[in-house]
Amino acid sequence: MSADIPLGKNVDYPVQYDRSILFGISRAEGRANLGIKTSPRFHGVDVWNGYELSWLEPSGKPRVAVLRLDIPASSPNIVESKSLKLYLNSLNHSQFSGLEQLTQTIAVDVSEVVGADVTVAIYSPEQWQELQISAPLGECIDDLPYAASEEQKLPRLLTSDDEKVVEETLYSNLMRSLCPVTAQPDWASVFFYYKGAPIDREALLAYVISYRQHDEFHEQCVERMFMDIQRLCKPVYLCIEARYMRRGGLDINPLRCSTDDFQAANIRGARQ
Repeated sequence: MSADIPLGKNVDYPVQYDRSILFGISRAEGRANLGIKTSPRFHGVDVWNGYELSWLEPSGKPRVAVLRLDIPASSPNIVESKSLKLYLNSLNHSQFSGLEQLTQTIAVDVSEVVGADVTVAIYSPEQWQELQISAPLGECIDDLPYAASEEQKLPRLLTSDDEKVVEETLYSNLMRSLCPVTAQPDWASVFFYYKGAPIDREALLAYVISYRQHDEFHEQCVERMFMDIQRLCKPVYLCIEARYMRRGGLDINPLRCSTDDFQAANIRGARQ
C-alpha cells in the first residue's frame, strides 16, 4: 500500500476546494488474496453516506445536506475514506451555483479516482425524512449458542443442509473488523440474503465473530465473506450487505451479490 495514503496521519483540513486530496486504493491486491485474478464472481456496489456535506451559495451563505455516493464493485479502485472526508471538507468554503453543479463536481472527481462512473445523490434538509432509521429485515442470529474457540480456523465451521432449499434473510449486529492501516475497530451489522440449502446458523454466527481481529477494509471483508459462503455452502443465490457505523461523518455499506439484478435499498441502521 502506498506510503502517501492519508489514513492514520495528521493532516490539515483544507480551506479551499482541492480534488487532488482524493486517494484511490486498488481492489486488485485484496482480491488477489481471495484468489480473484480476473473479473470477480460477484456484482455489487459500495454505498457511502456522508452526513457532513456543506458548501457555499453564490452569496457566500452556507448550505448543508446529506450525500449518497454509489461506487460500483466493478471499479478498479476504492476511494480511501479519510481522503474522501478531507475532500468533502474542502467543499465547505467553495461556492457552487446550485445542487446540479455540486453533484456534477463530486461525481466527476470521485469517478476519476475510482476509475468508473459513480452515482451521486444529495438530500437537502427538507428530504431528510427519507433517511429515517428503519428496523432490520430478516432474523437475527446473535442470541444463538456460541462455542467456537479462538484457535479454530473459520470459515471451516460453515456448513449447510443439502436436503432442502430455503430462501431467507439472516443478520448479525456483531460484525467487528479492524482497519488495516490504523488497527481501529470498525463495527457493522451484516445481512445474508440467500436461497439454497439451509446454512447452519450457529456456524454462521461463529464465522461473523471470527472477524473481530481481522484486518481488512470494509469492502474486502464483505467480498471475503461472499467468497467463503459461496464456496462452502454453495447457495443458488447469495447477497451480502454490511452496514458499517459512521466514522468522520461517513458510513460505508458494501453490497455483493451473485447476480446483477440487486437493489441497494440503503436502509439506514440504528447505529448509523
